[in-house]
Order: sequence, then structure tokens, then C-alpha cells
Amino acid sequence: MPRTSRAAVGAVVVFAVFISVILSGRLHGSTLTVVDDFALLALATPAVVFSALAARSLWGRRRLAWLSMTIGLLGWTVGEAIWTFYEVHLHRPPFPSVADVAFLVMPVGACAALLLLPAEHTSQSRARLFLDGVIMAGSLFLVSWVTILHPLYQSYPSDQLGFVISLAYPLSDIIILTVAGVALVRSSGQHRLSLTLLTAGLACFALADSAFAYLSATGSYSSGSVIDIGWAAGLLFITVAASAAHDGKRKRRNSFALPGWASVWLPYTPLLVAGVVAAAQPVPDLKSRPVLIVASILVVTVLGRQFLAVKENRLLVATVADQALHDPLTGLANRALFSDRLSHAMHLHEREGMSLAVLAVDLNEFKLVNDHLGHLVGDDLLVGVAQRLRRCVRPGDTVARLGGDEFSILVEGGNDVAELVGNRVVEAFEEPFVLSDHELLMRPSVGLALAEPDEPHLTAEELMRRADAAMYSAKRSRARVVQVYHPDIAALDEAADRRLFGAFEPRFDAGGAAAIELLGKLRQAIDKSELTLVYQAKVDLRTAENVGAEALIRWPQPDGTVLAPEEFLPLVRRHGLMGQFTQLVIGKALDDALAWRRAGLDLPIAVNLFAPSVANIALPATITEALAERGLPPTALTVEITEELFLDSTERTRAVLQELRRNGIRIAIDDFGSGYSALSYLRDLPIDEVKLDRSFIAPILVDARAAAVVRAVVDLAHVLDLTVVVEGVEDVETAALVQELGCDVGQGFFYGVPVAPDELLEAAVRKLRAIGPTH
Repeated sequence: MPRTSRAAVGAVVVFAVFISVILSGRLHGSTLTVVDDFALLALATPAVVFSALAARSLWGRRRLAWLSMTIGLLGWTVGEAIWTFYEVHLHRPPFPSVADVAFLVMPVGACAALLLLPAEHTSQSRARLFLDGVIMAGSLFLVSWVTILHPLYQSYPSDQLGFVISLAYPLSDIIILTVAGVALVRSSGQHRLSLTLLTAGLACFALADSAFAYLSATGSYSSGSVIDIGWAAGLLFITVAASAAHDGKRKRRNSFALPGWASVWLPYTPLLVAGVVAAAQPVPDLKSRPVLIVASILVVTVLGRQFLAVKENRLLVATVADQALHDPLTGLANRALFSDRLSHAMHLHEREGMSLAVLAVDLNEFKLVNDHLGHLVGDDLLVGVAQRLRRCVRPGDTVARLGGDEFSILVEGGNDVAELVGNRVVEAFEEPFVLSDHELLMRPSVGLALAEPDEPHLTAEELMRRADAAMYSAKRSRARVVQVYHPDIAALDEAADRRLFGAFEPRFDAGGAAAIELLGKLRQAIDKSELTLVYQAKVDLRTAENVGAEALIRWPQPDGTVLAPEEFLPLVRRHGLMGQFTQLVIGKALDDALAWRRAGLDLPIAVNLFAPSVANIALPATITEALAERGLPPTALTVEITEELFLDSTERTRAVLQELRRNGIRIAIDDFGSGYSALSYLRDLPIDEVKLDRSFIAPILVDARAAAVVRAVVDLAHVLDLTVVVEGVEDVETAALVQELGCDVGQGFFYGVPVAPDELLEAAVRKLRAIGPTH
């Protein structure tokens, strides 16, 4: 803190000069009086200025606190100016006088400032702080009574006004020191330095004021006295405190801090001083009514404070023990508590045949949230997930966060109960999470493993392994249902692991090294453009002509096999490869479109983009530049946004889509009907096409209600001037029905399987030759 350091050095130098002037004995009489008065005025000015600057630079209650302190200091400065005028012109200022009224503004402003300072988040209760204040106030009163207040009472038998003014100084000092002590006890972290310096300055003022009241009562005070050093020290301490408060505003406030050592020694220090002072007084003085009353209050307060401290310590130990078994972010059970409860449930399962189940829940694409929206939004999302999971379970079930975005649920009960809880979990994620103006649709992968009575020797580790296997199976298939473990899942996983060199995303098990190897191979494949595209035709349902083709990514392997996108796209999403991957797919697709155009085939290409990529403000310029480099018109490309992933519905995403449309590029919503927000997409996003998901179309042959829903969606799309593309047309009956329902374009195995670009070109040329003579 450079400003505070400079102020502290300057204060030390000025204080040393002031002390040398007061104690050297070189100045006497009126000269010493004038030098002392003007020196105190000179020291008060920077205190007022620095305090005002601190109030100006801060905000909220701290600004009000330092504004009150500025008013108090300004009042004291005015009082000192009046006092100086009295001493210079009258040579003996009256007491009491107008200067005393101005001086007493200081304790009022200081007390208001201390009360306005916001409390830090500490583990101490308000009751304990109150008792600490009573102890400090009572102790200070005892010290002040035997040293100042009682002599003052005896010194003013007739001058009531003088007595009140003299009494106001020590009593206000007691109040200030008590409030400052309580504020210092409850302070922590970044503001403790400024508050400590402010408390030290007010303590110096208190000592000087009390000494001034006593000496004035006895008629022995004069300017240049040793007690003036207390006011000088107080002004300098407050100046440095204001500078420290100004510097401290840049620091980040901690959410919670443990109480400092001041909470231990500060309440009892005045009590110890009071005991020492009382021990030095005659016994008759200690039997006066004020001393006996205050001493009795102190005894009761100290006992109550100790009882409360023991109670709080026991509560703190219990809280720490509880926190050791819970996740600090979500408040759910952590791995240790979950393992303990699972072990207990497995013992009951072994001895009494109790049925139980474990649900493994993992968020899909959670890394995208952290990478694109930040870890704070990711933390808020985890808290929201925890809240939803709590609402899905019964009171006796246990929900735990095992780490990252991995959750587990222990359900005591049979198959029906476990599947009910699992279905509740899946349904709980149908609504989006609204976090920091972001609307996120997250999908979980849910695996369920049952411990039935016919497996009494099943271990907790095996049950957890089964739940994980079922969850990973659900993740691979992108299923939106609860995947129940069965032995075949293990066999399928092993076959997939062998095929994928381990797993499609790293795990913390034996397959993790192979998965990391696979990730390295994928990075290399993207860098060397080894990924390939195949195309599935899009057919006009009225004319049966090809009106476009959708680009589908594939990854050829050295052994001749080909990996489908669902087997490696999770790696692309999870490990930050989306940018390179998107450029590769768009580049290859436009290269194929250019080759077709040169061969006489003008066929638009549809390319799927990751939803987070659409929020990239550089995307329109990238696509426009790629089209211009190949001399292709904007109509050669359609951008499809999948509803399978969350779409952050922000103004930036909407602006990107609008810019693409202004550039002539068509926008389509893929997998329409597979998520919650389909209708909101139609309302909010600038789009040209709607692609009905195959799961939306599949039941229309056997379910009249499903067909009616499709017809309604088609009619709505046509009202909005949107083209309706239907996916998953596998047979002639479905083809006829979707045409009857009013769909515009069909896509599926009935019209053709995905083929290489050359094959699609050859098929189109053959078709043109076959129908050529008729045209």
C-alpha cells in the first residue's frame, strides 16, 4: 500500500518533531501556547482532508462512515480554531465555552462512523459481541470513575454546566472506546488495518480528553502540556487510517473470515486494567454504589460470556465436522459421507436382504459451460443441479456430489422406486437453467445399478462400478432415459473400448491412458484433415428432386473401420477442439460444393455447427470469407444448429444468426422437437428451416395424436414462412404420410444412405441423364 506507507512515514516524522517541541523545554509561555495551538490546527487539516478523500473513494456504508468521521474531525478542528483565538486574544480561554461544543462533535461523529462500518462475516454471534461491549464499557467506567469521574464530581459542587461539560468528555470517550473495541473484535481481513489505526487514534483522543477534563477541573491545564501529545498522535493515527481505508477499497472482500486474536484479548484487557487500578485504590472508595453496581454487572457478564463462548465453540466443532462430510459448493453429501452410507446400506443388504440402488448422474457438455461462460457460471449451474436433484429424491435417500459434474444418488428400495427417482431426475432437466442472463439446457446421463436380494455378496465397489457403466452407456447413446445396468452393458463397453482404444473420453481408470492416446490421434486427424465427410440427400417431397445434402462427419481408422460422430464428438466438445473442427468441416463441405458446381451440379450443402460456436461473433466473417475464396454464393450453404446441445439464448447468439442471414446464408434448427425450447426457437431466432427430429416422426404411423402434433407444427412453420425438413424417413409409408402432412423436404434411408461426395455426384449425374430426354 504505497499511499498508506507514505502517510505513515510522514506521520512519524511530524509526530517526532511535535514531541521534540513539547518536551525540549526550549519554548515557554505564550510562544509555546501559540506554536502548540497552530501545530494542532496544522495536524487536524490533513486528517480532515484524508478522511474526506476516503469517503469520496469508497461506497455504501463505508462512505457514510468516513463522511461521519470527516464531520467529527471538522468539528474538532473548528473547536481548536476557536480555542486558539481565545488563547491568542484573551490569553486565558473560558471554560466551558463554544469551543467545547465544537470539540464534542468529534465523539459523536466518531461513534457514528464506527457504528456505520459494515460488519465482516465472522463466526461470532451478536450476543457475544454485545457481552464483549458490556465488559469493555464496564471496565472503562471503573477506571474512569476512580481516576477522573469521582474527582470531577467533587470539583464542581455548584457549577452545574462546567460539571456536565467536564463529564461529557470521559463518558463520550468510554462510549467511543467501547464501540471501537467491538468493531475491532468483529473486523477481519482487508479492513482490519484501517480500523486498528482508527481505534488507536480514538484511544489517544480519549486519553487526552479525559486528562484535559481532569486538569481543567483543577485549573492546571495550559496549551503545550504533555497531554497535547495525545491529540497530535490521535490526529496522525486517523490520517494514516483514512489513507489505509482508501487503499483497501481495491482489495477483494472475503466471504468468510475467522475472528482475529483481538476477539480473545481485547475484551479482557480493559478488565485487567480496571482490576489493577481498583487494587491501588483505598477500600472505602471501592465500596461506593457505582463501583459495586458495575462490578456486579461485570461478574455476571464475564460468566455469561464464557458460557456463550463454550457453546459457540461446541457449535463450531459440530459445524466443522458436518462440513467435512458435505460438498462446500452445493451442500450435498461428499464422497466420504456417500461411501459411509452406501457401506451401511450394503451391510443391511447382506444381512437382511434389503434392496437398494445407486444412480450415477453426469452432466453432458458441462466443460462447455466453464470454457465459454466461465467457472462462476459453472459453479452456479452445479448449485442449481444440486437443488433439482434434492427435489427428486425421498427424505431417506442420499444425494452426493462426488467431484466435478459427477453426482450419485443412493436409493433404498426396489426396482420400481429406483426407476421412479431416476425418471424424476431426467424430467428435472427438461427446464432450462437461467444463470447470469444465460439460458442453458443441460442434459444428464443417468445410469442405474440395483442391489437385489439374490446377490447378498455384492460389494459397494461393484455396485458403483455397475452404475458408472450404465451411465457411460447412456452417455454414448445420448439417451434421455435412465439406463439400467445389465451384464450385456459390460460386454458392449469392452467392445467399444477395444474399438476406441480405451474410451471416447478420459476416465480415471485403466482405460484413461488409452483415451488420452485417442485424444492425441484425434488432434492429429484434425490437424492433417484426415476426417472425411459423407452426404445424405435432401429430397423435395413434391417433385422427388434433390434439393440439397447434409454433410455428416466420419473418422476413418487405419484398420479400415470408420468411427461415427457420436463416438468422437464428445472429445471435440470436451477438449476445446470446436474451433479447428468447425473450420475443417466448413472447408471440406465448401470444397465439395465447389467440385460439384464445376461438374454441373448446383446442390446446397447443410453443415451442423455446435451451438456454442454460433455465439462466436467472428463466425459470419469466417464463413463469408470461405465462400468468397471459392467463388460460391451464400445460397450454397445452410447452417444447422442442433437442439441436442444447449443454446445460450443471448443477444450475441441472435446477432450472429442475423448477420449470417443478412449475408444470404440459410439457418436451420436441427433435431426440432427433441428438446424443451423448440417453440421458443421459432419465436426468438432468425431461421429459415425446421428439421423435425426422427424421434418426433417415428410414431406417426401408429399414433394419430403424434401425426396431429406433426401436422400442427408443420402448419405453424408454414405460417412463419419456414421450410419443413423431416428426418428419419425409412420406408414408403412414412414418406407418403409426411408428404400428406404437408412437409416440404424429406431425408432418410428411404431416399438414400450417406455416401461420399463423388458417389453423390455420380448418382445425381445418372439421375439427370435418366430424366434428361423428358426435359
